[in-house]
Amino acid sequence: MLNKTFEPAETEKRLYTLWESQRAFSAQPASTKKPFTIMIPPPNVTGTLHMGHALTMTLQDTLVRWKRMQGFDTLWQPGTDHAGIATQMVVERALAAENTTRKELGREAFTQRVWQWKEESGGGITRQLRRLGASLDWPRERFTMDEGLSRAVKEVFVTLYQEGLIYRDRRLVNWDPVFRSAISDLEVESKDVAGKLWYIRYPVEGLTDTSITVATTRPETMLGDVAVAVHPEDERYTGLIGRSVRLPLTGRLIPIVADLHSDPEKGTGAVKITPAHDFNDFEVGRRHNLPMLSVLDEEARITLDEIENELEPVSGLADPHFVKTLNGLSREEGRKTIVAELEALGWLEKIEPHRHQVPHAERGGAVIEPRLTTQWYCDAGKLAGPAIEAVTSGKITFIPKQWENTFFAWMRDIQPWCISRQLWWGHRIPAWYGPDGHVFVAHDEAGANTQALAHYGKAEPLTQDEDVLDTWFSSGLWPFSTLGWPDKTPELARYYPTDVLVTGFDIIFFWVARMIMMGQHFMKDVPFRHVFIHGLVRDERGQKMSKSKGNGIDPLDLIDDFGADAMRFTICALTGIGRDVKLGRKKVEDYRAFVTKIWNAARFCEMNGVKAQADFDPTTVKSPLGRWIITEASIAIQDATRALEVYRFDEYALTCYRFVWNRFCDWFLEFAKPVFASADAAEAAEIRGVAAYVLNIILRLLQPVMPFVTDDLWHAFGFGAEGSLISASWPEPVALTGAESALAECDQIIRLISEIRTVRSEMNVPPSQKAPIFLKDAKPETIARAERWKEAIGRMARVSDIAALEGDVPRGSAQAVVDETTLVIPLEGLIDITAEQDRLKKELAKAEDEIQKTEKKLGNENFVTRAKPEIVEEMRERLENQQGEKVRLQAALARIG
Repeated sequence: MLNKTFEPAETEKRLYTLWESQRAFSAQPASTKKPFTIMIPPPNVTGTLHMGHALTMTLQDTLVRWKRMQGFDTLWQPGTDHAGIATQMVVERALAAENTTRKELGREAFTQRVWQWKEESGGGITRQLRRLGASLDWPRERFTMDEGLSRAVKEVFVTLYQEGLIYRDRRLVNWDPVFRSAISDLEVESKDVAGKLWYIRYPVEGLTDTSITVATTRPETMLGDVAVAVHPEDERYTGLIGRSVRLPLTGRLIPIVADLHSDPEKGTGAVKITPAHDFNDFEVGRRHNLPMLSVLDEEARITLDEIENELEPVSGLADPHFVKTLNGLSREEGRKTIVAELEALGWLEKIEPHRHQVPHAERGGAVIEPRLTTQWYCDAGKLAGPAIEAVTSGKITFIPKQWENTFFAWMRDIQPWCISRQLWWGHRIPAWYGPDGHVFVAHDEAGANTQALAHYGKAEPLTQDEDVLDTWFSSGLWPFSTLGWPDKTPELARYYPTDVLVTGFDIIFFWVARMIMMGQHFMKDVPFRHVFIHGLVRDERGQKMSKSKGNGIDPLDLIDDFGADAMRFTICALTGIGRDVKLGRKKVEDYRAFVTKIWNAARFCEMNGVKAQADFDPTTVKSPLGRWIITEASIAIQDATRALEVYRFDEYALTCYRFVWNRFCDWFLEFAKPVFASADAAEAAEIRGVAAYVLNIILRLLQPVMPFVTDDLWHAFGFGAEGSLISASWPEPVALTGAESALAECDQIIRLISEIRTVRSEMNVPPSQKAPIFLKDAKPETIARAERWKEAIGRMARVSDIAALEGDVPRGSAQAVVDETTLVIPLEGLIDITAEQDRLKKELAKAEDEIQKTEKKLGNENFVTRAKPEIVEEMRERLENQQGEKVRLQAALARIG
C-alpha cells in the first residue's frame, strides 16, 4: 500500500544509489542501438550547483532519459574543468590561512597541493548533480587535466604550432594585476561606476598660447601617451593635423594624428592615444605605426622603465625629478599625484563627474588593466572559416535560430586568441627555450632536446615556458578528447559527432565556437548537430539573480524543500524557446502540488483495485469513457514527443500537466468513481484496466523530467522492478476505431459540466444548493448523452435533474450555450437575483476603474521608458487580467440581465 504522502528525500537517495549500482546510465558501445550523445558543459571543479547548472543539467537529463526510453544507446559524458584561475585562487587562499604562499612553496609543491585539493574537495559539484537526478555515465567521468586529455592538449598545440596557427606575439590583453595573469573576456565583468573626466591641455609645439584639450578617465596613463587623435573632418582641428604637442609632465613631443576613432561629439573631440593601456588606442597605434610605451607594471604600479630616457626638463611643463617620484605608485596613488601636479602647473582645465563602465576581474574583483605583453596566440581567424561554413551550410543548427547571427557576428570579427596564462595550475605550454631564446615546441622535453640538438649541433640546456594554457583551450577539445582522441577509439567512432549541445548564450563564443573550430580542424566534422541555447534563470520578477541583490536561489534548498522532481518539472515548464526562465520558490511549490496530485491519483487507483495487467489490450475497450481517455493519452504522447523533438521543454511539461491533471485526474477518475463501485463487474474490470494502462503511460511520459516519483509508482503498481522505469520504452499512441465518437461524447459532457460550474460560481449559488438544468434547442443525441451521464452531471455539477426544456424559459434563469444547446439554469429561490445583479454591477464598475488606471499608467511615456522592463511587463500582465475579469463580469450580468 502506498504511503499517504510521497517522501522525496528517501526516494531520491534510494533510487539514485540503485541506478548507479545497476549502471543504468551507462552507454553500450557494443550495442546495435543507434547512439545519442550529449556532452556535459564541464562545470568548474571548484564549483557548487547553482540555478544555471540546474537549468542546463535538467534539460540535458530530460533529453537523455527520453532518448534512452526511445531505444537509443545514450552517452551523457560527465566531467569537470580544471578552472585555472578559480582553482588556483581557492588553494592560494588556503595557503594564506597557513601564512604561506605559492611562491614560498615553489611550482612543483604548489601543483601537488592543488592536485591534493582536487582529490579531497573537487568532487562537490558531481555529488550535487546526483542530487538533481542527472543520469550521467559516471564511470566515464573525465577531467580536463587527466592524463588522456593532457595528451590531447599537447597534440593539438604541437600540431597547430607546426601548421603556423599558434605563435607568439606582443599585444594587449586583459590583465589581472592581483593574479598577475592575462585572463579571457569571459572572466571580465564590466561595472558601471561613478568616475570623473579630467580635461587636460596639451600645448601645441610652435604655436604660442595654443593647446588641445583632451578629456580622459585615466590621467595615470598619460605618461605613456604617444599621440593625440582628432577626427579628420573635425574643422576645429584640421589645421593642427601633422603638428605635435608637448606631453605635460614629461615634455615629450607627440604627433597630432587624424583617425576615425576620435568622435567629435564626445568630450572635446580630441583623445589621447596610449596604445599600451587601451584596446582602441592599440589599434590606432598600429594604424599610425606609433610606439607603444608601457607605464604600468604587472601589479598596475607606475613604472618608468620605458620612458625614463625621455624625461627632460621643460620650463613650466616637465620636471624629471617629479616624474621619478611617481615610480612604484599604484594606479590610484599615481592618479591623485599626477592630477595635483597638472593643476599646480595650470594644465588641468576642469573636472567633471562621469559614469562609465570599468572592467573588473569576475573572480577576485580586481580592476582589469589592458596590458601590452608577449603571449602565445592562436590564429582564430583561420580556424573560424570552416566553423562559419558549418553553420551556414546547416551542418549545425542553433535553436533558437537567431543565435546564429550572434555566432556569425563574433566569428566574422574574430581576433587572435590569447591562449597563455601566467598561472601555475593548468596545462603547461609545451615549449622550451634555448640559451638564445630560440623556441622548441614538442610533446615532451625529450622531443624538445632532439630539436635543440639538431638546431645547435650540440646539447644545450633548455627552459620550459612558465605559462599555462587558457582553460578554454582544453575545454574546446571536450567533444573528442573525452572519447579517447588522438587515439582512434571505438567510442570516438561511435559517439562523435554528438547530437545536441545544451548551453547558455554567454559562452557561444568562448566555448561553443571553439569546439566547432577544433572539431572541424582535427576531426573534419562538426562536434554536434544542434545547439540549444537556453535563457538565463532570473527571479520571478525577471531580475538577474545575484548575491548583491539577495535574490539568488540555491537549487539544493529547493530540492530539500520540495523534491528534485518538483524543481526539475518547474524548470522544464518555464523553459520556452528564446526566453529567460523566471523562477521563484512559489512556482516550485506550486509544481510540487502536481507531484502530490500524481501521488494522490495513484493512491486512489490503488484503493479501487487498479493494478498492472500484462494482457490488457486497449483496442478491445468498449466504453466511451475508456476509449476517450485512451485516445486523449495517445494525443498527449504525440504532443509530448513532438515537443521534445523540437526542444520545446515548456510544451512537453505543460502537455503532461494538462493531460494528467485536467484529463486523467479531474475527469476520468471522477467519471470512473461510480464505475469502480458498480455492480457491473465487466464494466468495472474494463475501467480498472484502462486506468492501469493510462497510469502506465503517464509514468513513462513523465519519467524524463520526474524520474523519482514516477519510478516509485512504477514499481508499486507492478509495472516493473524497482529502478526499471528508466529503461522502459517510450509510450506509443494507439489508434482506436471510432474514437471520434467517444471523444465527441465525453468532451461534450465535460463542456456541459464545466459551463454549469462556471455559471453557478459567477452567480454565487451555494455549493449545497442543487438546481435543475433544462436543455433548450438540444439535438436528440445531446439529450440522450445527458441522460446516459445523468449521475456524473448531477454529482459533479450539483444538478438535481436534467431534461429537455418544454415551454418558455422560467423567469430568473441564467443561460449559457454549449455547442447547439442553450443551458437554462433556474435561479429563482436559489439566490437573490436583484442583489446579485447589484453585486455584479459594482464589481464591473470597480474592474473598469482599475483598467482605466492601468491604461493611464501604460500610456505615460515617461513610465514606460524609465521604469524597469520587468515592472512594465508586470503592468501589462495586470491589464490583461483586468480586461479578462471585465469580460467575465459582463458575461455574468448578461446571463441574468
